[in-house]
Amino acid sequence: MTRIAPLALIAALAAAPAFAEAEKYTVDASHAQIIFSYNHLGFSTGYGMFSGYEGEINFDQAEPANSSVTVSFPVRSMLTGWEARFEHFMSADFFDAADDEMVTFTSTAIEVTGETTALITGDLTLNGVTKPVVLDAVLNQVGDHPMENKPWAGFSATTTVLRSDFNVGAFAPFVSDEVQIEISLEAMKAE
Repeated sequence: MTRIAPLALIAALAAAPAFAEAEKYTVDASHAQIIFSYNHLGFSTGYGMFSGYEGEINFDQAEPANSSVTVSFPVRSMLTGWEARFEHFMSADFFDAADDEMVTFTSTAIEVTGETTALITGDLTLNGVTKPVVLDAVLNQVGDHPMENKPWAGFSATTTVLRSDFNVGAFAPFVSDEVQIEISLEAMKAE
């Protein structure tokens, strides 16, 4: 009888479903954008973009709270649509950015809020300052990419940050301290 119990336990464990684990996805730089906007003197809304950034998502589709995300990109990859504005943003008035200065985001927690929504808390490092931010995230779609024929995932997210939190608050409140951020990205399952 003592031999039957261990054999039954082994058989039961073998028949139990395997626990899902997070799968690694790599951000598709050709479909990754961060758009930011700010109020300029009450007269207009200014826009800028970071595009083509790199990152990694460890995505657990069964238990999204077990997922994580890390992205990084050079400050000098900013697009403003006007060279003089770009140069001003890179000056000591704002970023005073070196050629190799990076912006990074590393998630620290994910709170699932719906079937396709979550709040992603993470550490944003910008201008040498690290502060927690919360992204209001949406899983747009998961499935096989019709042209790449491999698993793909699409996400979007929004947040608002204060420039002054990162020591780039020049000219506030005339140029709004609050900056709205919209993120859109696609990621491919790593091989």
